[in-house]
Amino acid sequence: MPLSAHHLRASIAVRDLQKAIAFYEGTLGLEALQSGPSANIPDGSRVYGSGGGPALNVYQSDSAGQTSATLATWYVDDIDQLVDELASSGVEFIRYDHLEHDAKGITARAGGGRIAWFQDPDGNTFALEADI
Repeated sequence: MPLSAHHLRASIAVRDLQKAIAFYEGTLGLEALQSGPSANIPDGSRVYGSGGGPALNVYQSDSAGQTSATLATWYVDDIDQLVDELASSGVEFIRYDHLEHDAKGITARAGGGRIAWFQDPDGNTFALEADI
């Protein structure tokens, strides 16, 4: 069976799981589907649901936040509304010097649509994208 026939889940390293739980569950409002070990840390990971199934594995690791690349993207219908909701929860959106952003921090996406980026407390970068 080809790899494309299987579900895919993003894994995100964080330094402090309790701080990450406050962000992912409290600030972003994601639902924890399960918790478990991470290497030798008995309760060092969480799996969060999004889009109707498990989507994001957050685990404690010393290698957290070591890339500036976007690690996961949510594809949304109303980016303005979601940016407003997240901003009111304390999420700060990234503004890149080489791009033009609107007042909310949203910019045009290459190939059409709109995009906004934000980071978790460890500096892991995420995006929200909309086709319009």
